[in-house]
Amino acid sequence: MESPTHPSFGRHSRSSSGSRFSGTFWSSSGRKGNRKRVNDKGWPECNVIQEEGSYDDLDEDKGLSRRCQIILALLSFVMLFTVFCLIIWGAARPYKAEVVVKSLSMDDFYAGEGSDSTGVPTKMVTVNCSLKINVYNPATMFGIHVTSGPINLKYSEITIATGQLKKYYQPRKSHRTVAVILHGDKVPLYGAGAGLALSSTGGAVPFTLEFEIISRGYVVGKLVKVKHRKLVSCPLVVDSRNTKPIKFKQNSCTHI
Repeated sequence: MESPTHPSFGRHSRSSSGSRFSGTFWSSSGRKGNRKRVNDKGWPECNVIQEEGSYDDLDEDKGLSRRCQIILALLSFVMLFTVFCLIIWGAARPYKAEVVVKSLSMDDFYAGEGSDSTGVPTKMVTVNCSLKINVYNPATMFGIHVTSGPINLKYSEITIATGQLKKYYQPRKSHRTVAVILHGDKVPLYGAGAGLALSSTGGAVPFTLEFEIISRGYVVGKLVKVKHRKLVSCPLVVDSRNTKPIKFKQNSCTHI
């Protein structure tokens, strides 16, 4: 196996071959054997323990924690903003628009005999009048958008004239007087008109004025808004011979 003319090569080959081959081998007799791998110093080498996983997994854990932190920060911001909006809404809620009915001017009032669209004879009434309402916005933080439902002038639960307030914007801490035209043309009264005095003879006729004022305030854009409804009912007496506006006292109307 080893040439005498190359002694140095033989020693080197033994050490190198011993370091190159390790583990299971077959002997000259055909038996299986084990040999430990040795290093240059003659010490047996140990197998290196391989760690499971890699450093990329640690980076993924760090990335996941960052995502959790971002999600928690967003949730915290949403909760704080929601609490802030609720506080603002609670502070703005008590500010309701104040409504005062000032006067009603009867421009045209006529009651007489007639017949409805089917030819049934009945008393009929025609009304044209102008209603003045004063609206006050007490809010110091926001303006309001004011409108109304149908404004009805009723006689014995029958609406003989109606109108509606056009929507408008009213600044904070301000008063505004608006006028609404109420109109009714040849409204049949049927049995309710038995006690109604004709316009030719004059006489006092009891009516009821009913309407609803709706106000909307946008405190923080459309995210925080307040809405109020106020029902107003005012009894009044109309005399066809009196052309002066009907003045309403402060306690003449009920507000709900």
